[in-house]
Amino acid sequence: MEKEIREKILSGKSVGALPVDALLITNPANMRYTAGFTGEGYVYLSEKKAMVVTDSRYTLAAAKECPEFQVVEWDKKGYYYPLSEFLQEEGLQTLGMEDESVTVAEYEKLQKELEKAGAKVKIKGIGDGITKHRAVKSAEEIACIRRAEAIGDRAFERLLSIVQMGMTEKQAAAWLEFFLKEEGADGLSFDTIAASGIHSAMPHAVPTNKPLESGDFLTLDFGCRYRGYCSDMTRTLVMGKASDRQKEIYDTVLRAQERALAGIRPGMSGKEVDALARDVIREAGYGDCFGHSLGHSLGLDIHEKPAFSPKEDTIIQPGMVITVEPGVYIEDFGGVRIEDVVVITEAGCENITHSSKEFIEIMRSADV
Repeated sequence: MEKEIREKILSGKSVGALPVDALLITNPANMRYTAGFTGEGYVYLSEKKAMVVTDSRYTLAAAKECPEFQVVEWDKKGYYYPLSEFLQEEGLQTLGMEDESVTVAEYEKLQKELEKAGAKVKIKGIGDGITKHRAVKSAEEIACIRRAEAIGDRAFERLLSIVQMGMTEKQAAAWLEFFLKEEGADGLSFDTIAASGIHSAMPHAVPTNKPLESGDFLTLDFGCRYRGYCSDMTRTLVMGKASDRQKEIYDTVLRAQERALAGIRPGMSGKEVDALARDVIREAGYGDCFGHSLGHSLGLDIHEKPAFSPKEDTIIQPGMVITVEPGVYIEDFGGVRIEDVVVITEAGCENITHSSKEFIEIMRSADV
């Protein structure tokens, strides 16, 4: 897969159709995307060279992960000294750098070491020159995301069998993370959210020691990684018997999501998709209670571009993988979010999240 990706990035007379002679790649997700490298260091790409530069901790792993790349170990001469040698050997004039993810300190370090080594090269920012290639996923990438999402489905089903009143938010999150790992996850996509009661009105609430109590919403937002690729899903349930208002809000969010899932088509803009769900929530009288975007792309990073948002003009294409997650959040009452992951197809979208969205009331008593 990496060879195909590299050829796509290096196509044209300049690297990645960018006005530079070579690329310095330091973003971990982009290093994995272009080279398959998961350690610390950097990747160098030009039309003639493909190099991974790292230290002794990762050289053996890099040789296995990146068979099509030359692995170089830096030494006392400096972190970027091998890079300066590559540039001088090829006689290159411009070097593209990922300015969107590089600190000022790292940029200054690069400049200083290149000048010290005598490499006369102009450094240019490349913006999203690499990350934009990640928007449309290959079949292999989609297969990894599908596996990660299936792990989440199984973990959620297992949590439903044990969650009960008296359990704390932290305990619910910990059990969910344990089940993700036991079902085959390599790691987490992000810190698990388990928000109950009025905490569920905060979309990114941090789990606390608050016990789950009768009448609470419980919003669970979680994801895992499989071979580096992320999953993401959210389900909201009620501890004990739900009120009519809770049922109404849940139904509103579910209808909004179903409307978006049914209406997604390639060729639409991100804001057009966002409006499909947002209009349903607005018509139900909760327009001011849905503050975030409808969804975000995911892959090697949990948040990628493009998004389904009111400001997104990007046209969605087959092969993009994007979440659909409408929500309604009411201060001092609680909130509901329902999130699935979809793959954009030629005709619409395929939902690869399979956990039930049936309204769930947990009636078990605490056993603590």
